[in-house]
Amino acid sequence: MGLFDRVGRIIKANLNSLVSAAEDPEKILNQTIEDMQEDLIQMRQSVAQAMASQKRMEKQYEQAKQNADEWQKRAELALRNNNEQLAREALMRRKTFVETAASMKKQLDDQNAQLMLLRDNMAKLESKIAEAKTKKDMLIARARSAKATEQINQVIGKVNTSSAVAAFDRMEEKVEQLEARSAAVAELATDSLEQKFALLESGSGSGIDDELALLKAKILPSSGQPQGSLTSGSSSRDVNTAAVDQDLEDLKRSIDQI
Repeated sequence: MGLFDRVGRIIKANLNSLVSAAEDPEKILNQTIEDMQEDLIQMRQSVAQAMASQKRMEKQYEQAKQNADEWQKRAELALRNNNEQLAREALMRRKTFVETAASMKKQLDDQNAQLMLLRDNMAKLESKIAEAKTKKDMLIARARSAKATEQINQVIGKVNTSSAVAAFDRMEEKVEQLEARSAAVAELATDSLEQKFALLESGSGSGIDDELALLKAKILPSSGQPQGSLTSGSSSRDVNTAAVDQDLEDLKRSIDQI
């Protein structure tokens, strides 16, 4: 294949593509209906002209027949008057009109057939136009619906579905984290409050006091001993008391550290 043939084919392909892209179904259908209407108008004009021509020819045909009959009567009149020459001339005139009438009759028959064909084609064209109008409305509705669907699909296609779903997933996870954090804070606050009330209800200080009382009873002399012994051993008791006080202070410090 030559270079020019290839270039020509490429140009034709591009032109066809441009034409196809530029074709609007609605405009094309409307234009087609208009063209068919114009054809119908021209056909009606042709039918009207054929009918007018037929009427003129019918009048001419009838006139030729009348003329032939008239010359027939004149030929008969000439023979009645023994004028054979005049009768011959009259018959010659009659023959001319008879031939003219026969020719017109043939033309009328041909024109009637042509007129019937024109009328039949005109009726078919009218039927096709009516059908085309109905089909046009349906096709235009389908074309508009297809365009609307295409536009919607284009909009949907522009949306990155995967990224949108991922964004929703991330936000859902973020909300779940916030909810979990809020629940944890609330739980900690509740536990702290309950612990405070538990300490108040348990009376934690009384346990220390009880232990201290037991310790005093164990270390210090009991209140049932004789006074003499208490007096005689006052110095040792003072020493013991100082030691106990020191132990008590040490015990308090250890408890405070706890």
